[in-house]
Amino acid sequence: MNSTYHIIRGAVLLIIAIGLIGWVVVRALKRSDDPRRLIFKWIFTVMVIGVVCWLIKPNSGRPATITDLAIALFGGLVLTATWRHNIADIVAKPFEALYTGGDVEVDPQPYYSIATAKRKKGKYTEAVAEIRKQLEKFPGDFEGQMMLAEIEVENLNDLAGAELTIHRLCAQPGHSPRSVALALNALADWHLKFAQDREAARQDLQQIVDLFPDTELALAAAQRIAHLAKTEMLLSPHDRPRIQVPEGVRNIGLLQSSTHLRPTGSDPAKLAADYVKHLEQHPQDTEAREKLAVIYADHYGRLDLAADQLDQLINQPNQPAKQVVHWLNLLADLHLRHGADYNAVSQMLEQIIERYPNLAAAGMARNRIDLLKLELKAKQTNQPVKLGAYEQNIGLKRGVRSGT
Repeated sequence: MNSTYHIIRGAVLLIIAIGLIGWVVVRALKRSDDPRRLIFKWIFTVMVIGVVCWLIKPNSGRPATITDLAIALFGGLVLTATWRHNIADIVAKPFEALYTGGDVEVDPQPYYSIATAKRKKGKYTEAVAEIRKQLEKFPGDFEGQMMLAEIEVENLNDLAGAELTIHRLCAQPGHSPRSVALALNALADWHLKFAQDREAARQDLQQIVDLFPDTELALAAAQRIAHLAKTEMLLSPHDRPRIQVPEGVRNIGLLQSSTHLRPTGSDPAKLAADYVKHLEQHPQDTEAREKLAVIYADHYGRLDLAADQLDQLINQPNQPAKQVVHWLNLLADLHLRHGADYNAVSQMLEQIIERYPNLAAAGMARNRIDLLKLELKAKQTNQPVKLGAYEQNIGLKRGVRSGT
């Protein structure tokens, strides 16, 4: 029984030793710059050790002599000369790794330095060829495809080719939504800049809305669609109609009064009507809705209508935190300007703290609440006396609800 156990134990240990030696050998060969030379060194080392053992016969039972010591020393010198470079590498590699990163393999990635240099020299066709070489190895690389499209449209005047490149990029799997939106926004810019094609730019932006509905990217694209310039405004300067500047008043210093020469401000009622009409077509235009809310509050004195417009913006999903904080602060400002009490204003500011407790805006809202009573007191001290009020046309609120 004992002999069987020893045999099995010895066999297991032998297998483990062979496995470890094999792993070391394979790993060393993979990391070696010259595997053949390494194999030769191993064979030569085994031969030297074998010759030394055969000459000194360590298991012969006789005492070691000076000749045996000399043979062993000579064999050690031969092996040291054979492995000196490897030994030096083992000692130096930890220090070298501090500066070079060691043997960590670098992930393969495309390089566009040659293409960039050729583009700067005006060799656009050669730059495109260099980019395509890299894209053959990395067909899904976002940077390379965007650079290719940019050269096509800006340097080769090939808007159709750039459009095809962008559409192929957007159809590829693996790109993040933000990257796809960036590419489509760039394509919209090119349609506006190089073709003055407002409709094509709108379609590019609409793709973002369709691909990523109910996201911040879709909101930003819808906002941009609402503010696309008209086609005639995109024409080159020499095609635009000339603006006739009227002659100024002569001898203005001799006039008794120049009050009538002051520029008249925009009519708030007309602005409100324009914003209502605009929001019927573009209900997600946050800028127009915000301006309409201010007119409702400051011109018509209707905080309820202003709050309704701002609440639509505040409660719209996927709005950036920075914008929501801005609208809540604006709502608080409007309440302050029109005589709201402490509780009404503080509720607006407390919403910032509840929604974004970990943002710096929450701390600023707390500070403003602490100073709110002083702010209200100063407002009441400077409040002008109202002599009367009159009813104005407030029917503008019809049809300005945001789309859901």
